[in-house]
Amino acid sequence: MGFLRSAFTTSLLLAGNAAAVDPIVMKGTKFFTKNGEQFFIKGVAYQQEAGGGPGGSTGSSNKYVDPLADASVCERDIPLLEKLGVNTIRTYAIDPKADHSECMAMLDKAGIYVVADMGEPALSINRDSPSWNVELFERYKGVIDNLGKYDNVIGFFAGNEVTNNNTNTGASAYVKAATRDTKKYISDKMADGGRWMGVGYAANDDAEIRINMAQYFNCGEQDSAIDFWGYNIYSWCGKSSFTESGYDVQVKFFSNFSVPVFFAEYGCNTVGGAEGRLWDDTTALYSDQMTDVFSGGIVYMFHEEENDYGLVKVSGNKATAMKNYNVLQSKLADVKPSSTSMAAYNPTNSPAACPGISKDWKAADNLPPTPDSSLCDCMMSSLSCVPSDDLQEKEYGDIFGYVCENDPSACAGIKQDTETGVYGPYGMCNPKEQLAHVLNAYYTNQKSSANACDFNGAAKVVSSSADSSCDAALEKANSAVAVAATATAGSATSSSTGGSTENAAAPASLRVSPFMTMGDMAVSLYVLVAMGVGAGMVML
Repeated sequence: MGFLRSAFTTSLLLAGNAAAVDPIVMKGTKFFTKNGEQFFIKGVAYQQEAGGGPGGSTGSSNKYVDPLADASVCERDIPLLEKLGVNTIRTYAIDPKADHSECMAMLDKAGIYVVADMGEPALSINRDSPSWNVELFERYKGVIDNLGKYDNVIGFFAGNEVTNNNTNTGASAYVKAATRDTKKYISDKMADGGRWMGVGYAANDDAEIRINMAQYFNCGEQDSAIDFWGYNIYSWCGKSSFTESGYDVQVKFFSNFSVPVFFAEYGCNTVGGAEGRLWDDTTALYSDQMTDVFSGGIVYMFHEEENDYGLVKVSGNKATAMKNYNVLQSKLADVKPSSTSMAAYNPTNSPAACPGISKDWKAADNLPPTPDSSLCDCMMSSLSCVPSDDLQEKEYGDIFGYVCENDPSACAGIKQDTETGVYGPYGMCNPKEQLAHVLNAYYTNQKSSANACDFNGAAKVVSSSADSSCDAALEKANSAVAVAATATAGSATSSSTGGSTENAAAPASLRVSPFMTMGDMAVSLYVLVAMGVGAGMVML
């Protein structure tokens, strides 16, 4: 079987190179093939244990199986995808170091494109302790580098339902920063001969935030705005209608949107489970009622699993189409969406105005800084007080807590306040680097008192070794710290923190004390953000 599979996939690679799909481009609110034909997404979510669906992932596992790394699995499934009549799959997590050439060639030959989420369960923007940092940016760039060489990649999602209600809207600032930076990364590649690939966001359908969400990601400088908007919607259940499902409301709202919109997930199963799905929503989605505004959608999902949203049952090496697969196949075969040509289409919609800060929206227009490992390196080399070599990450919280409560200005460099849009320059560094900055700032504020860089052996004094090439970057960062410190001033609740802090040296017992009680939410945020870098992801 090994030789046969190798011969088969090699032939597909050669055929794919000879008859590659036409790359997709964007113009205004629509997608087009490069030769000018309008493109509608007819998609399926394709990843086992994907972590998508209504409400997103509810498990705590950080494991995932790359759906495009095993050619034998692609050989099994791609014929079923092609027979179904889809032209796009959505993946939720791929390994940026894996070889995807065989699967991508098979998809190409079948006329199937890919939209890929850039995160993975252990490394994505976490709604409960959001951050946009060096490690995340490296991950996202790796996905772009890996998949971007294939013409059948439409683009990427910077996040999936990261903000899912009005209690965590601040997390959207980090997703928009990720959008800005990955778009710039792609743009730089285009300048060197690369092609366009979009960066979008997949949002849930929450009535309290959906308008603010769509406006926020579309507003402001377009270099930071999404290229397309994915909408995860499960409101058409059983025998419903265009109006009963609320699809008419969505069409009316997005009729003024300035970029392509499509369903990033759809396929309600509350009436009769997966096999009870009638797919009348598919017929509506590609009808004249919707095609002027929506560019198609992605059915959730290919694999039948415990959540009962599947189209196909997989057992070992065998994949069997389910009844609702056949129903969807029939519906997709019948759709004939009205279209226009790229030459005849003249966009008229403008970007939205940014939503104001309110009880239901806590993300300001100003975004977190672009992660820059070289700045973190420069900062580390410039310090005089750093964590001890044997300090464990689990011990960081006590020190962050003590310093940020007793000397808030020392934590200004890692401040991240989405509501005011004030960010310290070092919030994008790793936890150890953030702690080093805080320790050094505290030590400096204590006029380099010997016991201010001790913390019962948790910190140590070192000699600064910053290179002159770091001067400009550090000067700019110091200015940003000063701004953040002004915004931080007076944030601590302890009466002992008013005015000078020169006598606030750390107690010797700190390193072994339990986590300190915080009276100030802002201080808790410092710790959550700094320690959240390695936290398990809540939502891809």
